[in-house]
Amino acid sequence: MSMNIDIFNIKGEKVGDYTLDDSCLEFDKGAQAVHDTVVGFLAELRAGTASTKTRAEVAGSGKKPFKQKGLGRARAGSTRNPVWRHGGVAFGPKPRSFATKLNAKVKRLALKRSFSEKVKEGSVIVLENLDLQDCKTKSAVAVLKAFKAEASKVLIAVKEYEDNQLRATGNLPLAILIKAASVNTYQVLYSDKLMFTKEALDEFVKRLA
Repeated sequence: MSMNIDIFNIKGEKVGDYTLDDSCLEFDKGAQAVHDTVVGFLAELRAGTASTKTRAEVAGSGKKPFKQKGLGRARAGSTRNPVWRHGGVAFGPKPRSFATKLNAKVKRLALKRSFSEKVKEGSVIVLENLDLQDCKTKSAVAVLKAFKAEASKVLIAVKEYEDNQLRATGNLPLAILIKAASVNTYQVLYSDKLMFTKEALDEFVKRLA
């Protein structure tokens, strides 16, 4: 079943309707796909640069510290033993990637489900265009105020970046300007409102079909 979303101009006035085909919406399945995709996205953000030196890498002599028998002490073959002070670290972390592999179908299902939930909540705003007359921050704020979204986390999706858009939104702490081709599941869930230009939404729904 298709759904209609209002299309507005930047002043918040309705100028038309946008029809979302049912192939772009999913309300029944995909909850696990959303979870797996978000976990995978956050895992990829981890630097994975933690590193410790093993007994082979730590500085120190290779000489046996004292003779094997006769001293009444535990035997030792190296001062770089992990048990000793200044010795190597046993089973410590090494640089690694935390990325996990997800199938393209799983990612698409997750994006479709998360977007559908935003549509259901009424959190998707479609703009006829985002033609800002200048590159001032107050111009972008005026657009957000027209939709009572100036205090919300807003994802603003466009088909291609324009200089005025980049400059006007660059200092907005809660707004993110992004290309429709780059919108991901985590950003959809993180944002309180999704603001698409009509061209951007056309581009975005192609990824969901």
